[in-house]
Amino acid sequence: MAQVLTPTKASDAPLYLGRFREEIYFLLKPITWKPNPDQAPQLTPVEAPIGFVTDLASIPPILYSLLRPDGVYAYAAILHDYLYWIQDRPREQADEILRLSMIDFEVEASKVVAIYEAVRTFGRSAWAHNARLRASGEKREIVKFPPNARTSWIQWKKDPQVFAQRLPSP
Repeated sequence: MAQVLTPTKASDAPLYLGRFREEIYFLLKPITWKPNPDQAPQLTPVEAPIGFVTDLASIPPILYSLLRPDGVYAYAAILHDYLYWIQDRPREQADEILRLSMIDFEVEASKVVAIYEAVRTFGRSAWAHNARLRASGEKREIVKFPPNARTSWIQWKKDPQVFAQRLPSP
């Protein structure tokens, strides 16, 4: 009975990150999101895998005094980056999962609205850009981690042996 009364958060896994020289990060452990019972029933769980490469929240530097890329919403932003990368569901669902995951993390309501509205307004170009990068062969899931934080992502991604061998999504 206590389990029924205790709310379950959809994003409960710890966040373990490695970093490249640039402000580019990779997951050292997978992270997950699943809809809470009271959330949209049409949404399905998400798991961003170990080795997924992200910039955390894609916030323009001019806004860093208001919203940092590594804010409490970073977990949700990584899941969103992953969904924008794999594009296995509509963009609107990816954006809704970002919003719901930020709510799970109890992000300040005004920040949830600001970030959600920003991705709804400006996300189309990022979605299209990711589709072009994937079509050109770019990968974002590494299986070999860099030896240290001085390693550049720009250099690291030139070695095809550092990536997971997956079939491209349709």
